[in-house]
Amino acid sequence: MSAAASRFSFIAYNYEATLTSDQKKFRPMPDTPHLTLVLGHAASGKSAWAEAQVQAQDGRPTYVATATLWDDEMRAKAQTHAARRGADWDLIDGPEDLARTCRGLTGPVLVDCATMWLMGLMMEDRDWEAPTEAWIHAMAGSDATFHVVSNDVGGGVTPDNALARRFQRAQGMLNQRLAAAADAVFLVTAGLPQRLK
Repeated sequence: MSAAASRFSFIAYNYEATLTSDQKKFRPMPDTPHLTLVLGHAASGKSAWAEAQVQAQDGRPTYVATATLWDDEMRAKAQTHAARRGADWDLIDGPEDLARTCRGLTGPVLVDCATMWLMGLMMEDRDWEAPTEAWIHAMAGSDATFHVVSNDVGGGVTPDNALARRFQRAQGMLNQRLAAAADAVFLVTAGLPQRLK
């Protein structure tokens, strides 16, 4: 990849409906940005699309899983994602300090997803803005190429409780910050990517 190649990839969360066979339909970007942000709603196909982009790059891919597996549904979802990826990925599971984790990585990296990372911080009533800036700075200084998946949660009705509204606002701000730092931003709907940046 040339030195002028873009810097980052951001990716949104995908569900079981998108299977491995569907990934074969996705064509990789001809010039992979350093950081790519991949956005989408639930079950939009964003994770599968991001996985296909990362797998198309040279080098062994790394999957950074951010979700806390607090119930059987989350554990089952993680197992489904792992089965779809197969054994060709290195896995870093559940890091809280994404800056430290991403700083030392090389090769193609998928962070899935920013929404689960943010949720974990907010559930513990911890600051997310300073860790976000540190994470973005670490990715910018890394030799790796990053795809980051994140949920677009602002398209529905306004939540009826304060915690949900606070999370929705924080998620929107996090997405805007990642999009500003990213070289490419995609919105995935029904498995179809639309480039926004």
